[in-house]
Amino acid sequence: MASLLTEPLFEISGRGPPPNKNFYHFSVTKSNVIWRWWKISLRAVDRYTKPGELKESHQDFLEDTWLQSEVSMVFGHRILMYTKALCQGHYDYLEHLSDSLLLRIIYYLELEDVGQLGRTSRKFNQLCGSEEFWEQAVRRCCNTVSAEIASLALEIGWRSIFFTNKIQLQKLISRRRVGGIVVSAVAPQQEVLRFGCRPGAFLCGVCM
Repeated sequence: MASLLTEPLFEISGRGPPPNKNFYHFSVTKSNVIWRWWKISLRAVDRYTKPGELKESHQDFLEDTWLQSEVSMVFGHRILMYTKALCQGHYDYLEHLSDSLLLRIIYYLELEDVGQLGRTSRKFNQLCGSEEFWEQAVRRCCNTVSAEIASLALEIGWRSIFFTNKIQLQKLISRRRVGGIVVSAVAPQQEVLRFGCRPGAFLCGVCM
């Protein structure tokens, strides 16, 4: 299962807390912890200071109280505890799978479950609202999707296509044919956000 995780498992960059102006980069790979720093100073004596790097195994990091204090000082206690958990083998597998694989998994969920999943993290919120997911949702519920519908989706989005009924879609396509202005006619925003609409009530109009 660990082979499915992407590298690095975690990384973060930022400046140290005032008055520290140095820049830091911290990453955790499957086998190591890497701590890098760049000294930022107006003093001439520091002008040619080379960047520093410290690389340790997971076990060494768990025993290195100095490096742990540095991570906590620069990035906070929450980041320290999360990276320590990674070094102990406590992986958040879903968060580290590729987007394409996660979309394939989400594809098999019920619409209501997708709405719940989208509230669990920023990453899943982006995936569950992505054009890739909603295009899959539309094509899953239809045997075929016309070229006009696909073209319309480029303008108003696949999510809007999903929640637009047949009559509204026909009106939008007619406006496009005569060169009119396309106006979005979708389900109320609160319905879209909670995915409470039954797919069959809308998608009957997509397969045209």
